[in-house]
Amino acid sequence: MKLSSKKVKFFIGIIIVVLVIFLLNIFSKNVRGFFYSISSPISKVLWEGGDKASDFFEAIIKIKTLKNEADELKLKNQELLAEVITLEKLRKENEILRTALGIELQKDFKLILTQITGKDISQDFILVDKGSDDGISEGMPVITQQKVLLGKVCEVYKNFSKIMLISNRKSSFDVEIKEKDISAIVRGKGNLKVFLDLVPRDKEISQEDIIITTSLGGVFPSGLLVGKITEIKKDDIESLQQAEVKPAFDMKDVNYLFIITGY
Repeated sequence: MKLSSKKVKFFIGIIIVVLVIFLLNIFSKNVRGFFYSISSPISKVLWEGGDKASDFFEAIIKIKTLKNEADELKLKNQELLAEVITLEKLRKENEILRTALGIELQKDFKLILTQITGKDISQDFILVDKGSDDGISEGMPVITQQKVLLGKVCEVYKNFSKIMLISNRKSSFDVEIKEKDISAIVRGKGNLKVFLDLVPRDKEISQEDIIITTSLGGVFPSGLLVGKITEIKKDDIESLQQAEVKPAFDMKDVNYLFIITGY
C-alpha cells in the first residue's frame, strides 16, 4: 500500500521530534554548560554593576547623612562658642565691677559699665555700646575701673556713643599737681598725647609729678587720675611753662570703661 506524501511528512516529523528529545537527554548537560558559559560573564557583569550601583547610592546616602551630622555639629559648636563668649564677657564685667568696688568708685559716682566697640586713634575718638536708651548724654565723663580719666561723651545715639579722648586737640580741662599747690590746664595734642599748660614760671614742677583733675570749669569731677609729667618745657623769657604728660591709660589694654552719669 502506497503512503501519501502527507503521511510521510507526518512520520518524518515524529521521528525528528523523538531524535531531538533523545539527543537533548543525552547532551542536556553539555547544552546547559554551553548556555551557562555564555550567560555567566553577562550575569557577572550585571551583578557587579548592581553591586557598584548599590554601593554608589549607599555612599551618597552616607555622605548626605555625614553632611547633616557635620552641619548639626557646626551649629552646636557655634552655640557653645556664643555661650563661651557670653560667659567670658560676664566674667570680665564682674572682674571690672569688683575692681571698681575695691576702690569705692560706686560710692563717689553713679556709673554705667560699657564696652568699647570701635577705636579711631588717629582722631582720638572711641565708640562704646551704650547710648541714649541707657541714660547716656553728652558731656558725661568717661573713666576706667582704676579711676583713670579717658575723656567725655561728645555724641550720643540710641544704642551707642562717641567718646572724645583727653588727647583730642579740642580737649582742655582744669587740673592740679597732686600734693602741690599748683593749678594748670591739660590740653590734647592728638595721637594719644597731652601736655600741661599755663603753669606759672615760679612754680616748681618735676618729672613723675602726678596730674589729677579739679572740678574748676565743671568739665570733670575732681580727683580723677590724668597722668604724670615726663618732660618740662621752660623758657627764660616766657612767664609760663609747659610740660609733656603721659596719660595714665593705654588704649591697647582698655576694652571696658565706666561712664559717670552723676557725681
